[in-house]
Amino acid sequence: MADRSPWRLALGTASALGLARFAYGLLLPDMRQDLGWSLARGGVLTTANGAGYLVGALVTAAGVRRWGATATFRAGMVVTALALAATAGGDGAPALDAARAAAGLGGALVFIAGGLIAARAGAAALTVYFAGTGLGIGLSGLTLPLLLDRHPGSWPLAWAALALGAGLATAVSWTAARTDDHSPVPGRPGAGGRVRLRPLWRAAAAYVLFAAGYLSYPTFLSTALAARDTPAWQVALLWGLLGAGVLAAPLVWRVPVGRWPESRLLTVLLALLTAAGALALPGLPAPAITVSVLLYGTSFMVVPATVTALIRRVAPPAALPSAMGAFTVLFSVGQTLGPWAAGALADRTAPAATLLWTAALCAAAAALTAGQRWQAPDREDART
Repeated sequence: MADRSPWRLALGTASALGLARFAYGLLLPDMRQDLGWSLARGGVLTTANGAGYLVGALVTAAGVRRWGATATFRAGMVVTALALAATAGGDGAPALDAARAAAGLGGALVFIAGGLIAARAGAAALTVYFAGTGLGIGLSGLTLPLLLDRHPGSWPLAWAALALGAGLATAVSWTAARTDDHSPVPGRPGAGGRVRLRPLWRAAAAYVLFAAGYLSYPTFLSTALAARDTPAWQVALLWGLLGAGVLAAPLVWRVPVGRWPESRLLTVLLALLTAAGALALPGLPAPAITVSVLLYGTSFMVVPATVTALIRRVAPPAALPSAMGAFTVLFSVGQTLGPWAAGALADRTAPAATLLWTAALCAAAAALTAGQRWQAPDREDART
């Protein structure tokens, strides 16, 4: 990266994920009350975001090869900010779904292209890049619950505030995304073929399960807290701790990221996410929810960083965009279906079922990665 501060580039994930994806969980209780939505319908808005992300994942690798990672990242930032502004002006479910889908598309452009840029600086910079999500989560968490508590039905204003934040993040990160050349990886784009992903099927399956499970936690956390009559100030504090956990993740995991094999790191992270979902269930002592958000915050964004590091190690350099794109497609399929399924389950049981969904799917993912060792393929096997 031409810019020496990975935290400026990390404003990409702060916007595309922290503001444009996870902050929706803060707005969902107010939108449900104002629009008369069920939990399943609330999950559909996250599903629309995931569907847009899926489309973005399918086109990002081609965009990076044609225009470079820098231009793709910047385009994604602009699309994300405009989509958040469109959500603020949405006057019906179809318009809101379309705006959320556009935000997902922009998020995929940012996530993949920015990950490629950060990956050049190594695993530590990659972890910092994903940790930027915490800034978006923390700022929205400390402000939006209090705003909505004092002004019920003001969710369009909250979306407008998120759009403003995304616009500022776009401006500040603009030069941080500048690279020294226009190719995403060393060498001629397209050279070296595509990586054979069959040896990574357990990692891919675990990534799908993680994607289907993890997003239910931030989407429905505020709804589950509202069902317990949690005051707005406490919701704001918990979301602030969640964002702080994401920001602290690079420091917390600095040694394991540098020394542990990816399989061990993934298993530990997924086990912690399992515990986070279980500790958020009702009936447990009050401190349990605080431990839950800290465990979740310090763990969940390290999972894609670890998977990206695994792909970077296993894939031939010229195949890196395609390999990351393939895993991101699988990831987006999981996160597209997961929130709707969790919401539908909760409508038939209780809001806390969405948190149990996170715990169950992350536990299954941890079982898939436990004891695995992935080696870089021979040069001949790296071609299809």
